[in-house]
Amino acid sequence: MEKPKLKKAVSPFPPSRSKPKPPLTAVPLLRYSDSDMASATVPHTIHAPETGLSLMFDRAYIMINVQPGQTSSVVKALAQLKEIKSIDPCWGKPDIIAVAEIADQDALTQLVLTRLHGIEGVVQTDTHMVYKLAESQLR
Repeated sequence: MEKPKLKKAVSPFPPSRSKPKPPLTAVPLLRYSDSDMASATVPHTIHAPETGLSLMFDRAYIMINVQPGQTSSVVKALAQLKEIKSIDPCWGKPDIIAVAEIADQDALTQLVLTRLHGIEGVVQTDTHMVYKLAESQLR
């Protein structure tokens, strides 16, 4: 018995000819911290603009997961860091949300990967840098 021939599916919609929309932010590309960083013992993600792009930023949100029963000791250790301006222990995950004021991306990398990951009880971090939207896209 011969197999029936299938017709090629045709979309009922015309092909799109509109220009792609520009990204919401001035930074279309993101990079993540290198996998070969020295503190690979603590899982981490740093969401940051692509290297080489000039941006203005002065703070970052750091989501911190800690070992059970270690939240108060981690909060006390975070309070000793001058870059940490706000510390909020939370129910659920993350265990702590901290706000850091930083000079640049390198300072943030050092803060997270050496100082925060050096605090006993820190299990994982997820860091988000705050940057300004392009002025032309705010209108």
